Amino acid sequence: MAAAAMPLEELERWLQARVDRHSVATSIPTLDGYVAAIVTGPVSMSPLDWICPLLAIDADAFNHGGTPEFAAISAVALHHNEISQTLSTTPRQFAPMHRREVNGDIDPRPWCRGFYVAMRLRLSAWAPLLDASNVNHGLLLPVLLHCRDDQGRPLLGPPRSGRETEDFLR
Repeated sequence: MAAAAMPLEELERWLQARVDRHSVATSIPTLDGYVAAIVTGPVSMSPLDWICPLLAIDADAFNHGGTPEFAAISAVALHHNEISQTLSTTPRQFAPMHRREVNGDIDPRPWCRGFYVAMRLRLSAWAPLLDASNVNHGLLLPVLLHCRDDQGRPLLGPPRSGRETEDFLR
């Protein structure tokens, strides 16, 4: 698939040009978070089950090499393999692909949103980590903190007011 894959910069332009198709990924940070959740998730999934909604493509696109859709699929597959390789061999080198705001601050929201949308594909499998009484629940808190529910409310409830919360959310 390497020869057919489009570079990530081109993939982002392709995604933005298709925003009317309502793909999960509208940016590389969102795509990166989504793919990271697929790689680290508690269950394996068929690529069709997660790549099709990610890119808003039909499963038939997997059968037609030489198309922009196939080049996007290839880019996602390569990115999946890169994340998997990094997390398997040098996990401390894994770095989420966040955007920086004008003032230099990192904006984790698109990455976290992508991660959470991928979780929702098999939410029941993630349920143990969503249980606040599970000792490993804290592993997801940095992600869930930046996510919103279907009504646009903070997934973990409203944040506490104050400077400590503001500093933590940066």
